[in-house]
Amino acid sequence: MKKWAIALSILASMSCFSSSVAADEPGWSGRVIVFGQERAQVQATPIVHRAYRPMHFYGNTVRRRYYRGPTLPRPAATVQAATEVAE
Repeated sequence: MKKWAIALSILASMSCFSSSVAADEPGWSGRVIVFGQERAQVQATPIVHRAYRPMHFYGNTVRRRYYRGPTLPRPAATVQAATEVAE
């Protein structure tokens, strides 16, 4: 249990030092599969303006490269994604 607390504190401290992302970058959507009207809206939106979604590796990678440059996610982005999906 102590190891988990240490790992969590390290991840939390790393998120404090990350640089801020552009204001126009889309947020995360917790839905992996969308249907109906929402699906039509997602397909009509350009890929760089769609919300990040879990398990959508290609689209998330394209958006990350467009907004941030490097392909690999920062630790802060991983923590943020995990907290938004859990909600």
